[in-house]
Amino acid sequence: MSTQSLLTRSPIVPVVVIHDAAQAIPLGEALLAGGIDVVEITLRTAAGIEAIRVLAAALPDLQVGAGSVLVPAQVDEVVDAGAQFAVSPGLSVPVLTRSQELGVPALPGVATSSELMTAVGLGLSEVKFFPAGLLGGPAAIRALTAPFTQMSFMPSGGVNADNMTDYLAIPAVPAVSGSWMVAETLLADGRWDEVTSRSAAAVTAARQTRGSSLTSV
Repeated sequence: MSTQSLLTRSPIVPVVVIHDAAQAIPLGEALLAGGIDVVEITLRTAAGIEAIRVLAAALPDLQVGAGSVLVPAQVDEVVDAGAQFAVSPGLSVPVLTRSQELGVPALPGVATSSELMTAVGLGLSEVKFFPAGLLGGPAAIRALTAPFTQMSFMPSGGVNADNMTDYLAIPAVPAVSGSWMVAETLLADGRWDEVTSRSAAAVTAARQTRGSSLTSV
């Protein structure tokens, strides 16, 4: 799997902050029921690694990745747990190098043109644009696509149900990431039907925006 195939697999990549690994399987099942088969489990909590391990073993139809990967040692840790891709909030050459060594797609975060130039120099063609909302939203991405014509962007940070289609209307944005369908309160309360409902609504809206260009999930 390449990063490009990751971004075209599903137009929505849920970003999960999980506090109890016991929630992992019902969460994964709820996402699959809503038509989403990619998930990013962040390392912001102690339960993140175990949740990746549980999901990777129990739900083979779900593409499980790790988020908030900051240092090379974490790449080893998440890959050992079964993660199939790694996402970072910034661009770290050591993280990208270790991911390449282990054969795991890595999606670094960028916020500036200088970081995008570094990404181009490293041979990357896909990046995470973070934090998208604070950086200018869809207008900022449109401006960046002028000089960076071959780059694909996954906006993250401030993306929600109300503005996701504004991002997906940009040809250079094959997917967005967000947490509204996997809000911590939903997980804490076990509201899996609501996770499924929000996921299904997001997939439907994405397909209506991008039409047949979206890969079926």
